[in-house]
Amino acid sequence: METVRFASLIAATVTMGLVSGLFYGFTVAVMPGLRGAGDRTVVEVMQRINVAILNSWFLAGYAGSLLLTGLALALHLPADGRSVLPPLIGAFVACVLAMAVTGRVNIPLNNALAAAGPADRITDPAAVRRAFERPWVRANLWRTLLTTASTVLLAWALIRYGQSR
Repeated sequence: METVRFASLIAATVTMGLVSGLFYGFTVAVMPGLRGAGDRTVVEVMQRINVAILNSWFLAGYAGSLLLTGLALALHLPADGRSVLPPLIGAFVACVLAMAVTGRVNIPLNNALAAAGPADRITDPAAVRRAFERPWVRANLWRTLLTTASTVLLAWALIRYGQSR
């Protein structure tokens, strides 16, 4: 059972790190890089990214971050190593909050961007961009902070797990 507990902590930390890194990349490179681009370009690039990202690799990491953190937490609840629980609970809560931001803000904005139609046929691409860009960037910053906090907490849980053995 100890091997499964340890493996779940490692897997949760890795998947959370991947998701955090993805959101971080958008925060520090993708969105700042698009800032100076034309309205149609921003709309088209983000529409393409929103389609491309829906693949099995992304979904495995994204869903895995929540499921594996939840699994690690569940496996450590009956354990006597209670020092692991506080960071695990914090990591799980931060992950759930990041997913709530995604579900309530980023996904609806992505869907609205897709519903605007092909970028070359949008009559007012500036309006579409204004409705999308600022709220999406702000929500992505929150996702970045929350998943980074979750990754740090999972790393802390790994350290505490090692110290308790």
